[in-house]
Order: sequence, then structure tokens, then C-alpha cells
Amino acid sequence: MNRLKQYLDDPQCRGVVRSAGGEVRVFRRRGVTDLYELSASEPTFLRGGAAADKVVGRGAALLFVRCGVAELYARVVSRGALSVLRRAGVRVEYGEEVPHIINRAGTGICPVERLTAGTDDPDEAFLLIKQFVETQKQKQ
Repeated sequence: MNRLKQYLDDPQCRGVVRSAGGEVRVFRRRGVTDLYELSASEPTFLRGGAAADKVVGRGAALLFVRCGVAELYARVVSRGALSVLRRAGVRVEYGEEVPHIINRAGTGICPVERLTAGTDDPDEAFLLIKQFVETQKQKQ
């Protein structure tokens, strides 16, 4: 896990995952897009693996659980995410626990955190996040 944490020192790195087989992937985009795309294209990549991320909210936590991650480090984690991860038996380390992840503008709760607040089902969260990511892509 210490090696994964070191990746987070790179300003371009948003998060990093390692498969149980040792393959490492670095996430560079903000939010859950990279994690969502990994979950969609290679849903078993993280089964038994590990991850380190700068910010983990409820949506990301549900995606990590859906992917079968075994251990996770988050510099910042929301209470909702921590609850999801612990219930799923994920070993979690974190730097700071916050009530909610705040949106980029600093004006309220992160949209993915809010979007997934009503579910504890990783598959349902995946579908909600899929719709969110597709909507965001259309806006670009």
C-alpha cells in the first residue's frame, strides 16, 4: 500500500489501482470517470486488489466495492464512503474523514455523493453513475 500512496504525490495522479496480480493503473481525470470506466470495461480487474485515491466519496466507494477491491487508502474519505467500505469488508486507511465530499465549486455536496446517497447497492450505484458520466460527456 505504501507504494500506491506514493503515486498520490504526483499532482497529475488522482488515484491508482493495483490488481491482485500486481498490474498498476494510474487515474488522471477528476471525479469517478476513470474508476467508472475501469468498472465498466474490466469489472474483475480490482477483485482482491488495492487502491489509493486522493478523494473517495460514496459513489467511488460503491464502485470500488462492485469491483471487489480488498484494501483502499484515501487521503480524504466521506463518512458515507467509509460506511460503505467497512460494511463490505474492505480494509480502509485514510488521512481525513469528512461529512461529505464537496463539489468542485465549493458550493455544496459533490453530485456523485448526492446521487448515490439513496443506495447501498453497488450495481444500482454503477447504473446511476453511468447515466451521470454519459450526461457529463454530452455537455462537453
